[in-house]
Amino acid sequence: MSFRDLHTPGDPFILANAWDAGSAKMLAALGAKAIATSSAAHAFTLGRPDGGTVTRDEALAHAQDLIAAVDVPVSGDFENGFGHAPETCAETVRLSGEVGLAGICIEDAAFPDDAAYPFSEAVERIHAAAAAARALPNDFFLVARADGVMNGHYEIDEAIRRVQAFDAAGADGLYVPLPKTMDDLKRVIAATSKPVNVLVAGPYAKHSRDFYAALGAARLSLGSALARVTHKAIHDAAMQMFGDGAFDTLTQGMPGGDVDTLLS
Repeated sequence: MSFRDLHTPGDPFILANAWDAGSAKMLAALGAKAIATSSAAHAFTLGRPDGGTVTRDEALAHAQDLIAAVDVPVSGDFENGFGHAPETCAETVRLSGEVGLAGICIEDAAFPDDAAYPFSEAVERIHAAAAAARALPNDFFLVARADGVMNGHYEIDEAIRRVQAFDAAGADGLYVPLPKTMDDLKRVIAATSKPVNVLVAGPYAKHSRDFYAALGAARLSLGSALARVTHKAIHDAAMQMFGDGAFDTLTQGMPGGDVDTLLS
């Protein structure tokens, strides 16, 4: 099944965000139908905080590592397309297609801070990216993100206005990370006939795949949530080791032989 065909409203697949070749291989071996990069989790592996700290060249090289590691489609979490100009977004799409990515997400947040691009500029950026995607020799799935609700820069009505404009501009899928309520999420899904991605993080992780299927979601991504689970394990073990001098947290680890089996 192609990456595009995985996006079925009402039958969402889990887009598993990995942060290195090993995590990508494990997730694919455990059943992931597609892998995505995570801009935050990738930044963490480089010893950097989230938010515009990774360059396009670094993100593309990282994506190539994941593509080489697995036999399932890989999508890129590519922040604002690594530049403000629509032409830069288009070039990011072209380069992503060249390295073998099945698609990418582009946000409407203007890094290095997370302020939202003005409406018309945000739409123009997606229009340019979509045109570049259609010009690629291979199918490419472009998701347009309206991040202003999550980042505190606009409310749900503006997010829906942007989602509908991104739809008209040629985006293949739409994404409003972490709406404030489930009713808001329902409004996002109802605002377009195209596939909608739901970020399963924070309070949204309390609900099941079947719950989101009933809402009409097409894709469930993890963002950096899974990577943060591993960081919580490191934190808890370190607090115990360097605090009490105890190591029993380490007994909760996965057996090395099981890891080896998944990686081979």
